[in-house]
Amino acid sequence: MIKLLVDSASDIDLTEARDLGIELIPMLITIGEKEYSDGVDLSHKEFFEKLIESDELPQTSQINECRFDERFSALTANGDDVIAIVLSSKLSGTYDCACRAAQKYDGKVRVVDSLNASAGERILCMHAVKLINEGRLSAAEIVDELNIKKTKIRFLALLGTLEYLKRGGRISSVVAFAGEMFSIKPVVSVTDGEVKLVGKAMGSKRGSNLLSQFIDKYGVNFDMPFAPVYSGLTDEFLTKYITDSEKLWVGKTDYLPKYLIGSTIGTHIGPGAIGVAFFTE
Repeated sequence: MIKLLVDSASDIDLTEARDLGIELIPMLITIGEKEYSDGVDLSHKEFFEKLIESDELPQTSQINECRFDERFSALTANGDDVIAIVLSSKLSGTYDCACRAAQKYDGKVRVVDSLNASAGERILCMHAVKLINEGRLSAAEIVDELNIKKTKIRFLALLGTLEYLKRGGRISSVVAFAGEMFSIKPVVSVTDGEVKLVGKAMGSKRGSNLLSQFIDKYGVNFDMPFAPVYSGLTDEFLTKYITDSEKLWVGKTDYLPKYLIGSTIGTHIGPGAIGVAFFTE
């Protein structure tokens, strides 16, 4: 049997993980003086409630080697193989910790660097679930397939505010002030495992159009998992975007899910963002 272990940077919470038949290992988040297990005792909505209310940015801790070792030991106890999909190695030391822990299990545990986060990592996990359930491939073959397919993932997002990038020290106060004054809406992408600015527009309408242009440029493979996402306490911006950009979806899929971004990316982009993760054609 092959078991799948996923970290909560994928924005898959404990309830969804159980429904999918996968194992979740949560990131730990400190907000103020209290520590939470992401997606376990702190939902994504509760996270944004606390983020908006707090003057300090939450702190996310990487998953250490000891915690991985405990989970790997339990999951391989019956001789099962384990595939672990984790947050990009360029965003966290979690991957290195997972690899060190996996070395103790004589090839029974394989670790995949998603080179992504949030919805980008989510859709790689969804593809892994499909491959495992089909039962055609060995664990090694599934890992090979995931390492090929992850290079086809694009995760693009339109930010609603620059405030949280400023708080995290990723842009200066001057840049943030100018951006808010002129209603600059940046489009960011997870590229080669890192979050990068790929474009910016003045105003929400032009920002949405720019996001659509990027999505159309790459082309969505609707035969693979895809994930429209939003951040904050309401999905109204994503709902409007889906309606306004219907030419991207109509006639190509009968179902458009909506997922709430979690803490790993949400801490830095804040509420009001929308995005899409997909495999290219």
